[in-house]
Amino acid sequence: MERTSKIFGNPMTNKTIRKANHSKKKYAKKFGDDSKKCYPMNVVKNPIIGEVLGVKDLRMDGDTSEAFDMEKGLIVGNIRMGFGHYRISMAIASAANALGYTPYWMDLASYDQTTGSKVIQAQNKLYSLGSRLSQKSKLFNHFVWEPMNYEGFRKLSYNAVDQKNAELMTPLFSNVPKEIPLVATHVWPAQAALHAGMKHVVNAIPDNWPMALHLAEGSVHTIQTHSSYFGYRVLNGMEKDKVLNPMNGDDIVYTGHYIDHELVSNIESDCAARIARVKDGKPMRFLLTIGGAGAQKEIFAAIIRYLLPYVQKNKAVIYVNVGDYKNVWEDLNKEIPALKQVSTEHFNEWDKTVSFTKQALTRDVTGVHSFYHSNIFEVVYVTNLLMRSADVLVTKPSELAFYPVPKLFIKRVGGHEQWGAIHSAEIGDGTLECRDIPHTVQMLQLFLTDPQILTDMCQNIIQSKSQGIYDGAYKVVELAMNKRR
Repeated sequence: MERTSKIFGNPMTNKTIRKANHSKKKYAKKFGDDSKKCYPMNVVKNPIIGEVLGVKDLRMDGDTSEAFDMEKGLIVGNIRMGFGHYRISMAIASAANALGYTPYWMDLASYDQTTGSKVIQAQNKLYSLGSRLSQKSKLFNHFVWEPMNYEGFRKLSYNAVDQKNAELMTPLFSNVPKEIPLVATHVWPAQAALHAGMKHVVNAIPDNWPMALHLAEGSVHTIQTHSSYFGYRVLNGMEKDKVLNPMNGDDIVYTGHYIDHELVSNIESDCAARIARVKDGKPMRFLLTIGGAGAQKEIFAAIIRYLLPYVQKNKAVIYVNVGDYKNVWEDLNKEIPALKQVSTEHFNEWDKTVSFTKQALTRDVTGVHSFYHSNIFEVVYVTNLLMRSADVLVTKPSELAFYPVPKLFIKRVGGHEQWGAIHSAEIGDGTLECRDIPHTVQMLQLFLTDPQILTDMCQNIIQSKSQGIYDGAYKVVELAMNKRR
């Protein structure tokens, strides 16, 4: 079905249609036209999260005789763009596993021989470059990156071009059963699946700022917050001030936050442990996460410098997850010589890392603990494991803004992210966005000197759980499975 010329009944201009067609032709010429190819798709157990989340990978390489489970199977369609979309995918897979379903992991960017994957990889490189440049140049951030992330991706015309490019990704679904439900945690897998004829597609929208970028007409769109519902329903601001034809009520569903079962099911006990540590005067545990673009290093350096004296006095503990950016940790050690003296490195030793995270739930922890892994699944999932024993998550207001742990928000990367911090502050499980280092340090000081801040956030998290705010992943899975019936 052609999905470029009209979006939810709103016609696109001839100029936009020509631009979309040109974009598709450009990529096909650059990476080849494989629209006639029929690619294999094999079911292979995921070696990292296969045991804990029941995840099986869909791979073109590898040999397996395992068939798709047409009764209990659920495809989680995703791409690696930063860590956020993988994080949502893990939450969906975790909920599916907990509900008795079999999650199949389908990363559309991982099939290197295909045109569709090459298109995704090329766009991902551009996004990562822009993200890094935005941190180095205030002018670039102000005049290019912020407007693009805030208003550029908001336009219906942007979605029209994406829809046309997604047609290049349809061969990826050549040997995927069309009846099996698919939850997409990035819009491209949703669009590609629909173009390929998949019949039961749920599009799990991230963030809290309505953008046409996330639209995949033909799917059921799920959102995490009430505040963004009407923005999507009426396509607010997606063609400047024009009143647009709205989405139908069946096209969009509020679900709540997409959170892993392992985190949701332990909210009460984890929050009780945090409150107990505060009351007992135990060192406060800060979890610092370096984003997928490896940006904001100078902010994390300032945070570590401020916290180190507290670490040395056993008033604070620092967890630092540098993801797969080992150079970031090496640079931090060069900038802060004292860091090495109090640090324990957990590098590419997954079993030992998992053991540490389990012990930290019940034992005292001291010093600084850094985590680096080269495997993308380990990179993302270690943050989930560390969150349970952390007291404060220090992060930009990305997808982590929706997680049930007290949060200190540092400066965003892209204007759309600010709305995640606003939502978190409104429900009381996170701070306002600290847009510079002095305000970030001020908030660190408040956490360390006023125990009521952490206690209040923990109580708010427990209250939010009772209201179902963190049940989004379960509801997305149930929606996808019920859609088939």
